[in-house]
Amino acid sequence: CIEFHFEFLHNHKRLKFFLHFSNTHYPELSTKGETEVHHRPKRGWVWNQFFVLEEHMGPDPQYVGKLHSNSDKGDGSVKYILTGEGAGTIFIIDDTTGDIHSTKSLDREQKTHYVLHAQAIDRRTNKPLEPESEFIIKVQDINDNAPKFTDGPYIVTVPEMSEMGTSVLQVTATDADDPTYGNSARVVYSILQGQPYFSVDPKTGVIRTALHNMDREAREHYSVVIQAKDMAGQVGGLSGSTTVNITLTDVNDNPPRFPQKHYQLYVPESAQVGSAVGKIKANDADTGSNADMKYTIINGDGAGVFSISTDKETREGILSLKKPLNYEKKKSYTLNIEGANTHLDFRFSHLGPFKDVTMLKVIVGDVDEPPLFTMPSYVMEVYENAKIGTPVGTVTAHDPDAANSLVRYFIDHNTEEDRYFTIDASTGTIKTAKIFDREETPWYNITVAASEIDNPELVSHVPVGVRILDVNDNPPELARDYDVVVCENSKPGQVIQTITATDKDNSANGARFHFSLDEGLSLNPNFTLRNNEGFIPYLKSSIQRE
Repeated sequence: CIEFHFEFLHNHKRLKFFLHFSNTHYPELSTKGETEVHHRPKRGWVWNQFFVLEEHMGPDPQYVGKLHSNSDKGDGSVKYILTGEGAGTIFIIDDTTGDIHSTKSLDREQKTHYVLHAQAIDRRTNKPLEPESEFIIKVQDINDNAPKFTDGPYIVTVPEMSEMGTSVLQVTATDADDPTYGNSARVVYSILQGQPYFSVDPKTGVIRTALHNMDREAREHYSVVIQAKDMAGQVGGLSGSTTVNITLTDVNDNPPRFPQKHYQLYVPESAQVGSAVGKIKANDADTGSNADMKYTIINGDGAGVFSISTDKETREGILSLKKPLNYEKKKSYTLNIEGANTHLDFRFSHLGPFKDVTMLKVIVGDVDEPPLFTMPSYVMEVYENAKIGTPVGTVTAHDPDAANSLVRYFIDHNTEEDRYFTIDASTGTIKTAKIFDREETPWYNITVAASEIDNPELVSHVPVGVRILDVNDNPPELARDYDVVVCENSKPGQVIQTITATDKDNSANGARFHFSLDEGLSLNPNFTLRNNEGFIPYLKSSIQRE
C-alpha cells in the first residue's frame, strides 16, 4: 500500500496526518506523533485528496503531503513519480522521500483543484512497485474576496405614503470565496446611509421603508448605501457596498388650493365674444394626473356671461366671454369658481375635500366706442320733381359712452351718385343736391358716416337707400306705328285693329289711357273707335275698295 501524508490547518495549528490505503477500500485515518491514536474527524475526508492553502506567500514552497510505499525500506531504492495537472511546475515531488510541495501561490477562484497521479517504481529496475494511483490536490479557500454587487448602482421607485415595511428592492452581493468552507462567503447586509428612512434585511438584502407617511412633497429623492460584509459580519471580514437611488413616486394626497380667496379681473367692454379674457389657477403639490384639474363656475351673476375651461398643459382655468359686455349697462360681475381634482385616490379621502372655491370679480372697462345709429339701415323717399335742397330724411346717431359726446355726420362720396345728396353735419338731415329723373334712376344707395367731435377717428357707418317717387311727367305713346289693312267686304262692327299705348311713368300715374280720334282732322264716316281695355277701332259701315 501507499501512504499519503498531508498537513492541514485546524484551529490555527498545523497537524500532520498520513493515510494508508490498499485493495481493501477501507481507509484508516490516524495521527502521527509519539504514539498513534485512531481518530475519526468531525468532517469526512476523502482518502485520495490533499489540501493546499491558496494565496500562500511564504518564502519556502508550501508542504502539501507525502507519498510513501510499504516497499520503501528507506534505502533510496524506491523512486516516486508525480504526473498530472501542474506536476513539475506547480507541484514538485522529492522522488526519494515522496514529499510534495507547491512552488507557486494558487488562487482557488481561478482553479479549485488539480488531478494528479502517483507511482512508486524500483529505482534499479524501473519497474512499478505499486499500481498508479490518482489523487486530488484541492486548493483550500481563504477569505481573499470581498462581496460585490454586480448590478449596482440601482435606481428604483416606491410610492409616497407607503406603509412602513413596504418592500423597495432586494439587492444581492456575490462572494467569490468558497461557500462550503467556513464563513468566507457568508454575507451579511447592513445599511450605511439612508436611515431612518429605510432598512435592509441582514440575510436577504431586502430593502424596506422604515417610516410611516414618507411625503414626496417634503423630500423626493434618497441615496441609500448598502454594505455587504462576509465572515458573517464578524470583525476582519471583507466588505463591499452599493448605492440605491430611491425616488418617491406621487400619489394624490394634496388637495388643490387657490392662493387667494378673492381675485379681481379687468375686462374691457370691447372684448370679443369667444375670446379668452383671463386666467386663474389653483395650486396642487402633486404631479402628473394626480394634479389634473377641472374648473367650474358654480354660481354668480356672471355665470351666463362667462365660461371657463381648463388648459391641460398649464392646469390653468381659462375664462372666456360668452356674451358682449356693455359698461353703460353693467360695470362688474361676480363669479364663484371651483377647482377640483379629476383623479381621486380614496385611500387619502380623509385629507380632502380635493377641491377649492374662490371668488372672482370681473370689472368691465369703459371703452370709447364710435357713435351708434338708431337703426341698422334707413330707407327714404323723394319725388323726382323735387327742387334742389329738398329734405329727404334724417339719420340719427348718439355716443353710447357715458361722456355722450356730440356727433357729426357726413356722406362717404365713393361714387358719383353719392353727390346727388348733402347732409347737415349737426342734424343728420339729408337733402337733394340735384334734379332727379325717376325714369332714368329710380333708386340711390348712399353711405352716411358719423363721428364724435372729441374723437373723430371713431366712425360708424350706416347704409341709406333713397327711392325716387314718380310724378306724371311723361305723355303716353303709341306702342308702335300702325298700318291697317281691311277687306272691302268686311261687315260693319268688325274689329280691324287693337291699338295700345305706353307711358314711362309708373302705373299710378299712367297705367290707364283714354283713346280718341284726333279732333283736328276730319272724321272718316266708315270708321269709329271704342274706348275699351283693348282700345279697339272697328268698322262703322260696309265699305268698297272702289
